[in-house]
Formats: sequence, C-alpha cells, structure tokens
Amino acid sequence: AAHLSRGALRKAPQHLDGETVFMNALCAAYTTAAVAAIDLYSDLARRATRLLAVAPKLRGKDADIMVGILLVEDAQSAGPGEMASDRSTRRLFERLVSLGAVRELTGRPTFRLYGL
Repeated sequence: AAHLSRGALRKAPQHLDGETVFMNALCAAYTTAAVAAIDLYSDLARRATRLLAVAPKLRGKDADIMVGILLVEDAQSAGPGEMASDRSTRRLFERLVSLGAVRELTGRPTFRLYGL
C-alpha cells in the first residue's frame, strides 16, 4: 500500500466497473515493493556477513550471545548481559561499530540501540 500512488487509489472504484487501470497500478506497486524488499535483503545479508566475519575478533564474555542476538533481532541495547557488565557490553558494541559490523541506530548519547 505504501507504493500505491494517490491517483491509483482514486481509480479503485473504477476497477469494479471492469477497467484495468487500478489493477495495472496495483501490479506496479507490488513490483516496486518487491524490488525494495530485495534491496533491503541484500543490504542486511551483506551486513550480517560482515558481523560474522568480525565475530572471531571479539573477546567479551557475552560476545557470541550478542552476535546471535544481533543476527536475530532488529536492535539490541548495550545493557548488561548474562555474564558481562553493562560497561563491558558497551565496549563490545563500540568495538563492533569501529569494525563496521553494526551501527548505532538512535543517535542519542544515552540508551543507544545497535543493529545491522
């Protein structure tokens, strides 16, 4: 629906009368959305591959757990882990950012969220 234009939505009632203008616009919107999804997938796959490549360089206690969480979740805060303190987790995420494996998503100085 985000890829449908306003003009195509105005022609939606004409579709009930047998006109195909709305169906053509709907197919074009599906195509645009599919291309956007493929682009997003390729970007996320590239970032996940980069994260897996730098994972052996990490030395934190919860590094393997955090890498797994980052691969599964959209975003992760730098709070305390199961075995690590919140300070060591923050250092882990700062290291991941410096290696280019993750990025900081919020842009805030406190309560930062990190993700691919």
